[in-house]
Amino acid sequence: MLLDKTDVKILKNLLVDARLSSRQLALKLGMSTVTILTRIKKMEQEKIVKGYTAIIDHEKLGYDLTAIIEIYTKKGKMVEIENEIASLENVCAVYDVTGESDTVLVAKFKNRDELSKFIKNLSSKPNVDKTITNIVLNTVKEDFRLV
Repeated sequence: MLLDKTDVKILKNLLVDARLSSRQLALKLGMSTVTILTRIKKMEQEKIVKGYTAIIDHEKLGYDLTAIIEIYTKKGKMVEIENEIASLENVCAVYDVTGESDTVLVAKFKNRDELSKFIKNLSSKPNVDKTITNIVLNTVKEDFRLV
């Protein structure tokens, strides 16, 4: 599905405030409510809009550590490991990457002990050869809203 300027305007507004009703969005953009509803439904069907969520401050919830972890896997086991890791509670993102490592993940932890247990558990998995952990010192930007 190719997005036109109207679709992009709708997406930008939803990214700023996903709680906007179709009626509010229609008034804001000078369109009919039916037009807004139809376009949003189409973007949902095409999986362009996958869901609606709140943006939270993880640190205020006690998740003071962000780790970026590179994983080296045994040949042929990368997808299996990625799927297993993706289901873990602390994991925010799992990326299948080019370069030396096979997978990169971003995870958040409440303290060093929690991170340590996570890494030890990850490293003990039979199809994980090696991990490299980077701890984020300061977050300059963390926002996946591109539009």
